[in-house]
Amino acid sequence: MDVSGKKASKKFSSTISQSGAEDFDIYCEICDRANIRLSAFGYCVDCEEHLCQSCFNIHRRPKPLRHHQLLDKDHMPKKQKLHRSLTSTSSPQTGDLTEHCTKHTKEVIKFYCHDHNALICSVCVTLEHTPIFCHVDYIPDISGQVLNSSKFKNALKYIDKLRNKCSLLTSNLKQRVATSTTSLGDAIAEIENFRKEINKRLDDIEKEVKDTAAIIQQDNNKKLRTTETTCNDIEKALKASADTLIHLNANRKPDQLLTELKRAKQLIQDNNNIISLLPTINDIDEYIFEPNEFINKVLQDEKSLGTLKSKTLKQQAEPKNQGAIAMKMSTSRNINIKTSSDKNDCCITGITACPQNQLFAADLLNQSIKMIDINSGAIKQLPLKSAPSDVTLVTTDIIAVTLPFSKTIQFVSFSPDSLSLKNKLKVDGHCYGISHHQGKLAVTFTEPAKLQIMSLKGNPEFTVQKDSNDDNIFSYPWYVTTNSDSIYVSDNGNDSILRFNWQGEMIGLVGIKCPSDITLLHDGSLLVNDRYSKCIYMYKESDDSLDFENILEDVDSHCALCWCSETSTLCVSRFKKRSNNNYIKLYKML
Repeated sequence: MDVSGKKASKKFSSTISQSGAEDFDIYCEICDRANIRLSAFGYCVDCEEHLCQSCFNIHRRPKPLRHHQLLDKDHMPKKQKLHRSLTSTSSPQTGDLTEHCTKHTKEVIKFYCHDHNALICSVCVTLEHTPIFCHVDYIPDISGQVLNSSKFKNALKYIDKLRNKCSLLTSNLKQRVATSTTSLGDAIAEIENFRKEINKRLDDIEKEVKDTAAIIQQDNNKKLRTTETTCNDIEKALKASADTLIHLNANRKPDQLLTELKRAKQLIQDNNNIISLLPTINDIDEYIFEPNEFINKVLQDEKSLGTLKSKTLKQQAEPKNQGAIAMKMSTSRNINIKTSSDKNDCCITGITACPQNQLFAADLLNQSIKMIDINSGAIKQLPLKSAPSDVTLVTTDIIAVTLPFSKTIQFVSFSPDSLSLKNKLKVDGHCYGISHHQGKLAVTFTEPAKLQIMSLKGNPEFTVQKDSNDDNIFSYPWYVTTNSDSIYVSDNGNDSILRFNWQGEMIGLVGIKCPSDITLLHDGSLLVNDRYSKCIYMYKESDDSLDFENILEDVDSHCALCWCSETSTLCVSRFKKRSNNNYIKLYKML
C-alpha cells in the first residue's frame, strides 16, 4: 500500500552508487532499510542517521527518542554511508526460505531481528520490528556468514553435549530404578517378616489367654467331680441309714431304733458339715472377653504396619499456599506427669488448660484424669470407671471427659486441691473428641463416624454424618475444636481438617496427611499436628488463601495439643508406644 509522505519503494543493491539514476544524493537511512528511497530532510545526531521529512517529524514522538538531537536540512551532514538494504538484487536466491511466520501464517520468514533475536516476516518488520527501533537484516544478506562458522561448530558441540547428557541421565535412571526395585522387594520381605512377628506375638498372647481359660476350666471340672463324688457317697450313706430306720420301725424294735436314730443324727450332722464345704454355683464364674484397651486403641489409630522411607535424604515437599506468618516458639519445658499410683506409663490422649495455670490431662492407660499445676508441677488424680480420650473446660470449675468404651461423657468438678465426679451423659456411640463453647458441646464419634452438637444436658441439637448424596462425610473423626464462628474436626481416615459452622454446614476443608489433635489460638489461627511429617503447623485464613507456617518440627507422631491464651503457651503431650510418655512439653510463643 502507499505510505503517506513517501514515494513508492524501489529495490536496490547493498552497495549504492552516488551516481545512480535517483534525483537526490542523500537518502533517509531508515526508509532505505525498509527498501524505500526518499530524500533526506534532516539528521539525528544520537542515531547518526539521515531522516526523511516523515521520519524527522515523528522521530521525537516515541518515549525513548524524545531527547535525541535533530539537525534540519541546512545543518545536517552532506555526506552519508548508506546501510545495506533488506532486499538486494545481488542477494542469494530466496528459494530456501519456505518456513511460514507463526503470527502471519501466509507470510514467509525472510528477516532476522538482532534486538529481539527473532525470525520475522515482512509484516512483522512493518508492524512490530520497524527499522526505527530494531536492527533488522534480510536473511540472504547475512546467511553466508554462518557456513562452517564458529556458531555452527558450537551448535554441533552443544547438541552432542546435550545428547550425551540425555544418554547418561537415562542410563543412571535405569540403574537407579533397578536398585529401587530391589530395595522395594527387600522392604516387602521385611514387612512380611514383621507381620509374621506380629502374628507370632498375637498367637502367644492368645495362647496365654486360652491357657488361662483351660486352667479355669480344669479347676471347674475338678470342683464338679469332687462335689459329684462326695454327694454320691453322702446320698448312699443317708439312704442306707434311712432304710435301716424304716426296717427297725416296721419290725417294732425300739431299742435298736433308738440307737440307730442317734447314729442317723450324727450322720446328718457330719454330712451337713461336709456339704457346706463343697463348691457351689457361687464358686463358679461366667466369663466374657474384654479386649485389651491399648491394643484396641492402637489397632483403631494405626493405618499401616510401617512406612516406606527413602534412603536418600530429600527435603520434604511443603504444603501448598505457604504464606508468611511470623510465629516462633521457645525451647520446651517438660512437666513429669506420672504419679506413684499409676500402674502403667502415661498415655495422654487429650489435654486442656484453664486460666488458673492448671492443665487437665486424660490418661488412657491409667484410666484417670490428672490436674497439673503448671508452675509447681503438683498433680491431683481422679480414677475413672473407663479409659478417657479427650477433655474440655466447661466452666471455671467443671470439665467434661469422653469415655468412648463406655459410651459416656463424664463431668468432673475441680478446685485447686481436689477432683470429684459429677453427673454423666450416656451417648449413642464411641465418643472421642470433645470441645465446649458457650453452653454447647461439640463431640466427635468414631463409631459411628459423626459429629454431634449437644447441650450440657445431653440433648442433641444436630448431627453431621451424611452429605446430600447420603454418603458418609467422615471416615475416622478424631479431635474437635471450636470458637464462636467455626467447628474444626480432624479426620484421620480422610487425611483432612473439616470446618463447619454452628448450623452443621461444611464451609471449608484442608488436606493434611494423618492429622491428629487440633487447637485454636485467640486470633482464630488453627494449630494442627501432622502425624505424617511429624510437624505442628499453624494455619490462618486470609481473604483468598490459606496461609500456613511450620512452627514445630520433629514432634512425636502421636500427640495431643492445647493452647493456653492467658500465658501464650502451647502444651504438647505424647502417646507413642515403646516411648517415654510420662511428661508434657510447654512451649512459650516468642
